[in-house]
Amino acid sequence: MAHTALDPGFRRLIDEHAPVRQVGSGFTFTEGPIWHPVDHYLLFSDMPADVRRRLDRAGVREVMRPSNKANGMTYDADLNLLVCEHATSSVVRFRPDGRREVLASHFEGRELNSPNDICVHSDGSIWFTDPWYGRMPHYGVERPRQLGWQGVFRIRPNARPGDEPQLVVDRYMFTQPNGLCFSPDERLLYVNDTEQANIRVFDVGPDGSLRNGRIFAAGLRDSLLPGVPDGMKCDAEGNVWCTAPGGIWVYAPDGRHIGKVSIPELPANLHWGGADWRTLYVCASTSVYAVDVKVGPRNEPFMRARASAASAGRSAQASGGNGSLRLDASRCALIIQDMQNDVVMDGGAFAASGSPDHCRQQNAIANIARLADRCRELGVPVIHVHYLVNPGAPGMTLNAPLFEGVVDSNAMVRGTWGGQPVAGLEPQPGDHVVEKMRMSAWEGTPLETILKAEGRDIIIETGAWTNMSIEHTARTGADKGYIMVVPEDCCSTMNADWHRASIDYAMQNVALVTRVDEVIAALA
Repeated sequence: MAHTALDPGFRRLIDEHAPVRQVGSGFTFTEGPIWHPVDHYLLFSDMPADVRRRLDRAGVREVMRPSNKANGMTYDADLNLLVCEHATSSVVRFRPDGRREVLASHFEGRELNSPNDICVHSDGSIWFTDPWYGRMPHYGVERPRQLGWQGVFRIRPNARPGDEPQLVVDRYMFTQPNGLCFSPDERLLYVNDTEQANIRVFDVGPDGSLRNGRIFAAGLRDSLLPGVPDGMKCDAEGNVWCTAPGGIWVYAPDGRHIGKVSIPELPANLHWGGADWRTLYVCASTSVYAVDVKVGPRNEPFMRARASAASAGRSAQASGGNGSLRLDASRCALIIQDMQNDVVMDGGAFAASGSPDHCRQQNAIANIARLADRCRELGVPVIHVHYLVNPGAPGMTLNAPLFEGVVDSNAMVRGTWGGQPVAGLEPQPGDHVVEKMRMSAWEGTPLETILKAEGRDIIIETGAWTNMSIEHTARTGADKGYIMVVPEDCCSTMNADWHRASIDYAMQNVALVTRVDEVIAALA
């Protein structure tokens, strides 16, 4: 099924001949897809059937019946599931322990119509549309409306369950507001209207107010093809993807219609997923479809560092609740970073910093070697990251004291003893070796290509120095959606104070901090 490029920029987002795979079918009317960033499964709604389903490698199964004819879903930054329920006219939150909390159900003493689609701002506020489809037969429970108009609402950050939501648009601006999404920088909110067949865009104020509402795109109709504006998402580059006749219509940030993704059935909603966030899942009538794309989603709060770190801790707990760590070896990779003679050995270029002493105090070399041996036994990829410069340091920028120090100390030069890995941590057959010229293992390297090729999304990070290369790599890995695990006794820096400052503060927000014996046991 060929897709349509109306502008050359569309081809950067998706191959025009990318196949559309049917990954589930036989449903009544699918909606509300949302991807779990840690456990890697898709939840989706089937409103008329009153059921919520899960799609994963094992196939499709029911996870809730009845579901109160749920529609749109997303996660908050703590990976609580947020759901728009048609039958109860409510926005609800499901805690990991199964508790259900009603966040919003009434406005000015009257029931909401039927919350439809939902998204979360990085300040913790929850935004949702409220058309009245859920008061119609088939899609909801037929009953009289109490509001008499259809709006867009915001649940304030830290609101208590049941607090009245904030109306953020004029009461009669929309006929049937439906899909909504933020731009990548969250300065814009897009809201479409199914009946008006258009998309509006608003400026988002610091206080959560909306200003300067205007038409972003109009005429999302086709007399020859079924389909209407319904679900809508923004990608990482600011392009807007909206269900429409024949599939998904894509608009550039300036409002130009740049292409169409063809879907075999009438589409209702979409969301990115997959280990690398490059699979577009589309709920369309009786089926769920998947198509590979070249661009990822807007970095939503649930995809970010805090969500990844928190969920890593939750998913790492034993099911028995005894607090023991569990790691799926098939998803893990081990990084050994900057364990080179100049960095951590006596006689190295940076020995005067105290780094050799702290490395010995941590027993880092022996601990990393034990962990690497266990990883190789289990088939966990071992990736060595080495900081190397050619003689004279060509191409090395001097924009930071650290880089100046490398040049001034003639450190980590290719072919010298100082640039070589320390004894006991040499790359073994089958290991990967990545070279860099920056603190972070991600910057200018093929690290992520290797991780994708190996199918790994949990990174066990070890090496030197804790508060520099290790912390920088952990921060970026968390931003990219990886689960970062840092066994702190496999890391060292120049002294214990700097090590503890990084481990006890910064690392707590981006990684699961543990110890080598716990990681080895967890991999069992």
